[in-house]
Amino acid sequence: MSITASQPAAPAAAPVQRAATFAEWQRLVSDSFVPLAASPAHGGRPDGAFGGQLLGRRLRELAIVRVDAQAHTVERTAAMAAAAEQGYYKLSLQMSGRGVLVQGGRETVLDAGDLAIYDTQQPYTLQFPGEMTSLVLMFPKQLLNLAAEDLAELTAVRLGAGHRLGDAVVPFLTQIAGLLPDLDGPIGHRLAMNTVDLLATMLAAEAYAGPESAGHERMLRRIKHFIDGQLANPELSPGYIAAAHYISTRSLHKLFEDSGTTVAAWIRERRLDGARRDLADPLQAEVPVAAIGARWGLPDPAHFSRAFRSAYGCPPSAYRLRR
Repeated sequence: MSITASQPAAPAAAPVQRAATFAEWQRLVSDSFVPLAASPAHGGRPDGAFGGQLLGRRLRELAIVRVDAQAHTVERTAAMAAAAEQGYYKLSLQMSGRGVLVQGGRETVLDAGDLAIYDTQQPYTLQFPGEMTSLVLMFPKQLLNLAAEDLAELTAVRLGAGHRLGDAVVPFLTQIAGLLPDLDGPIGHRLAMNTVDLLATMLAAEAYAGPESAGHERMLRRIKHFIDGQLANPELSPGYIAAAHYISTRSLHKLFEDSGTTVAAWIRERRLDGARRDLADPLQAEVPVAAIGARWGLPDPAHFSRAFRSAYGCPPSAYRLRR
């Protein structure tokens, strides 16, 4: 985590980063998380003075940071979100003060003990009308292994006391906040990953709750998202997919039958479509056809050729020449 504050870096046991002006704070929060636009409350002091500090850790691909600051607003603009190459989710636990989170047409007020999740690849605004403290966990989207469509329904939603997700996650995050000065190395990374795993479990339960028909649609969406990430896996099969989602193979087949297809047909379609796109890519013109098939989970050249011809009316080598 880079430091762009007026104070020197603290020892490793207490990695505090401080800002004495708002310009420093703007740089500090952008360097520590993702690029953000920031503004002080009511225009700020004429001399630009501002009090804020971050106490946190970068643990490989994860970041856990405690934020203490005076009143201010941060914004992830549409341009910033669109320019992002890597997608992250941020989970914020409001520890003191009040925050107002706006994303995806929703606005939620966060008081002490409340938490919310938001997406760095979508615009958002966080307003803090007074002094505040929050704990922020930022992690790559793929760690949740949940479909973006499902998570979109849960961003900028208050998850506080009395909510099952809040009741499970808040005590754990509060304990981690107390460990931040000494949280480092493999143990710190393991604790952060455990937090993400717990969050993923609770978010999945929340996303797939509701009417049975809606639950089936969400589960099918989740399974298709999972399949897309496993197309190169030679072990991909109905049994493998069902086990990964804690359902029976029979239930898996029923989900796909109700949608008008089969598990095997869906996997084959997705693999062939991936191979077709690669064959049409001029930058991959030198990649052997067999290698492209193997990349998409179709390692037998003869079988790949037959399946491709059946789907697109010509063998893969001829399709490539037509592009």
